[in-house]
Amino acid sequence: MKGRQTKTDASIFLLALIVVLLGAGVFFTLMALRQDPIEEALSGDRVINTLFVFESEGKPLASYVLMYYPGTKRAAVFDIPGEVGLIIKRINRVDRIDTVYEPYHTATFESEIEALLGIDLNFSIIYELPSLGKVVDLIEGVELFIPAAVSVYEPDNLILFPSGIIRLDGDKVLSFLTYRLPEEDDYLVTFRRQRFFLGFISRLGEKNEALKNSAILQAVQPLMKTGMNQHTRIRLFNELSNIDTARMNIQSVGGNYREVSGQRLLFPYYDGSLIKEIVRQSLGALTRQVEGSLSERVFTVEVLNGTGTTGLAGRTAELLRGFGYDVISIGNAGNSDYEATEIIDRSGSAEVVRIFAETIRCTNIRSEAVAPEELDIGLNLGLQNLEYRSDFTLIIGRDFNGRYVTGE
Repeated sequence: MKGRQTKTDASIFLLALIVVLLGAGVFFTLMALRQDPIEEALSGDRVINTLFVFESEGKPLASYVLMYYPGTKRAAVFDIPGEVGLIIKRINRVDRIDTVYEPYHTATFESEIEALLGIDLNFSIIYELPSLGKVVDLIEGVELFIPAAVSVYEPDNLILFPSGIIRLDGDKVLSFLTYRLPEEDDYLVTFRRQRFFLGFISRLGEKNEALKNSAILQAVQPLMKTGMNQHTRIRLFNELSNIDTARMNIQSVGGNYREVSGQRLLFPYYDGSLIKEIVRQSLGALTRQVEGSLSERVFTVEVLNGTGTTGLAGRTAELLRGFGYDVISIGNAGNSDYEATEIIDRSGSAEVVRIFAETIRCTNIRSEAVAPEELDIGLNLGLQNLEYRSDFTLIIGRDFNGRYVTGE
C-alpha cells in the first residue's frame, strides 16, 4: 500500500514538473517574441525607422534613414549629409555629424541622427563598400537610369557608363558611388547616390524570396554590420519588400553652409526645427489613408517670386521639395510688388490644397480648375498638345519670411 502511494506521489510530481516546464517554455517563447524588436514594431502599428550606412574607409559615404509604415506600404527616405554641423557634446565643440561615427560602435552617431530628425531608430544596417558590391552581385545587379554617358579616365582606372537604363554589377556600383567628374557639383554627386539607394531598396524587395535561400543567407549575413539577429533581419526585409517604391521619395537635410574652424559645415534651417517639422509631416503622409487616385499622386508646384528679394523662389523650391512636392518650375512673377502670398490651386481637392497651404501657413488660395470640355479637347488632340499646368502655383509676396506667411 505504501509502495503504491509512493508511485502515485512520484507520478503526480512528474506530471506537475512537466506542466511547469511546458508553462515555462510557453512563457519564455512569448517573452522572446515580445522582445524581438521587429515583432514589437509590427504589433504596435507604427512606422519602422531603419538607418542604412554605406561606409568607406571607416566613415559614412552616405547615410539614409528609411521610414516605412506597414499599414499603407509607403516609405520615405531622409539623406543625412556627413557635413551636417552640430554641437558635439562629447567633445564640446561644433563639428560634422560624422565626426562621432565609429565603424563598430555606431550608437553615438545614431543618437545624433535621432536628435536631428526627432525620431527613434529601430534598426541600423551598415555596408562597407566592398561588401556592398558583393551584396549587389548576390541580388544580380541594380537597375538605374543614367541620363548621359559618362567617361572618366583615372590613373589605372577607366570608368564608363552608357546612357539609358542599365543594370550595374557590384564593381560598377562601387565606381558609380565614388567617381567624380572634374568640376562636378556636390548636388549631382549626392543625387547620384540617392538614385542608387532607391534602386537598391527596390531590388532587395524584388529579390527578397531568393535571399531567403539558406546558402545566400549565409553569404549575406557577414556582408553587413547590424545588431539584428538573422530572424529579425529576415522579418524586417520581408516587410521592406512590400514598399510601394513607385511612391517612395527621398529628401535631404537642408540648411546653410558656413565655414567653422576651416571646415564647410551644413547647418540645418531654423536651428533644426524645420527638418523635424518636415519629418513629422512626412510621417503623417505615410500613415494617412487617402482614398482613390489622390493617394498615388506626387503633386507638382510652380514657384514664382513676387518680391524684389533675389533667390527667394529657389530657396522656397528647396523648402517645398523637402516636404515631398515636385517643384517643376521656378521664376519671377509678373511684377515684384506682391504684398500677399497667393496659392493658385488646380489640384481639384480641398484636402490636398489645405495640406499644401498649411506647409507655409498661407490662407490666400484661388482655384483655377481646367474646364472638362477643355480637357476633353486636349485628350482628343493628344497629350502633347495639352498645355500642362502644375497642381499649384505659389506666388511669393512680401508677407513671406522664407518659411511662413506672416500676415504682416
